[in-house]
Amino acid sequence: MKNSPALPAWFKKKTAKSVFQKNFRLALANPFIHTVCEEALCPNRGECLAAGRTAFLIMGNICTRHCTFCAVAQGRPAPLDKQEPERIGAAVAKLQLKYVVITSVTRDDLPDGGAAHFAATVKAIKKENPQTKVEVLTPDFQGNLGSLKTVLDSGPFVFNHNLETVPRLYPMVRPQADYQRSLAILVATKKIAPKIFTKSGLMLGLGETITEVKTVMEDLSQTGCDFLTFGQYLQPTAHHAKIRQYILPEIFKKLEILGKKIGFKKVFSGPWVRSSYMADKLLQFEHSEN
Repeated sequence: MKNSPALPAWFKKKTAKSVFQKNFRLALANPFIHTVCEEALCPNRGECLAAGRTAFLIMGNICTRHCTFCAVAQGRPAPLDKQEPERIGAAVAKLQLKYVVITSVTRDDLPDGGAAHFAATVKAIKKENPQTKVEVLTPDFQGNLGSLKTVLDSGPFVFNHNLETVPRLYPMVRPQADYQRSLAILVATKKIAPKIFTKSGLMLGLGETITEVKTVMEDLSQTGCDFLTFGQYLQPTAHHAKIRQYILPEIFKKLEILGKKIGFKKVFSGPWVRSSYMADKLLQFEHSEN
């Protein structure tokens, strides 16, 4: 397998620092609280902490799936921590977050895929922080619509489920996932809870073609998906899927324009964009709609 291409000169980013960032790290310095920012080695974590943003990772930090793009540890997870929802709710209150993203490892070992734990976490956050908007970024629950309904009934502001890549690359990138199953989850979300916004995202640079990306955009549009993100895939370690190409900023911009033409309410597209990156900007969208 060829080595990944060299990091282009324009692909650089300064990390902001602030008192907020220090306070965030102190508040999150708890062995029982995980963030996807740290576990997935997100390149934006310094910037987001400085701006008062984070994405909590629930149900442990070990995933039952073996996606080749993800830095989260894989293996046999520990039993669920029943105190975690309340702990997350308290952390959100302490940090005075107006918008929070809750995501998780995939827990195929659990009968409901962890749906009840997701719902308990959303409810705990709302109980402690009635004004806080919650975005959930969930796995596919193996297509279980009962599990999906459990999460939606807890009342998240946004339901996010990422397609991650184009169908042709699923066997290499997401071997235990299924493209049509993920689309079906987004379709079902709009049927079960039409007032909840839906969101999805793709990583670029894994070998996909622009034609394939456009097809995925059309597929997502057919589900009624509201928001879409595009970001550059970055290889976490030498053992993960290789980067095939660094996507130029102008291509990201063209995809953003195309997404708006197709009908997405908002498109975040750029080299450093991640699914939960600047997710709180969706509040601005909500205010502009009212």
